[in-house]
Amino acid sequence: MIANHIHDALGQVDRMRELILERRRFRGYSGTARMLGAVVALATTLVLDRTQTLHTPLLQLAGWSIVLSCALILNYGGLALWFFRRRGSDHPLADLRPALEVVPALAIGAVLSLALVLRGHYDLLFGVWMCLYGLAHMGYRHSLPGGIFAVGFFYQVAGIACLLVPGINFLNPWPMGLVFFAGESVGGWILRSVPVEEQAESHVNADEESDHETPC
Repeated sequence: MIANHIHDALGQVDRMRELILERRRFRGYSGTARMLGAVVALATTLVLDRTQTLHTPLLQLAGWSIVLSCALILNYGGLALWFFRRRGSDHPLADLRPALEVVPALAIGAVLSLALVLRGHYDLLFGVWMCLYGLAHMGYRHSLPGGIFAVGFFYQVAGIACLLVPGINFLNPWPMGLVFFAGESVGGWILRSVPVEEQAESHVNADEESDHETPC
């Protein structure tokens, strides 16, 4: 009898832990938006590679700036729609905390990029972008599925390789294009595999109802 009570108590602890993690999970990012960004990155890579007139550092940089702009519009546009749908939330700004926590890493990436461009070190840009973007993924380790952490690790490994392996040329867009196509495709698939918020709420209600049951 005591063993059964202990087993039930441990089961309730596990359910409470899962419930807490489920409530902390951030659902503001769109997996579809990330996958569309992957397509944009690959398409831009093809254009930059096959258009001879674009084979200058500044024009290549302009091409990647377009990719960045599209990614921001897709991802943060989706985030804005999600936020406005939650206007009835008790803590609307707190809901955005996971998205705001990665801003410092992205801001440092922008500053480093500007410094490298001003000094003409274009060949280091791919590695810096990948490393800082991967670091931003690490900030989601408690609020997004564990697979996103793995995607961030992939970006960091690829970035380190681009920084240390000789022969990486900014005028060759394929290292950047392939890494971001792979990373954003997988990241988008992971986000799309997460249950929608309504399903999570149904789990919460089920757990609350079970807590009100009279023990035998």
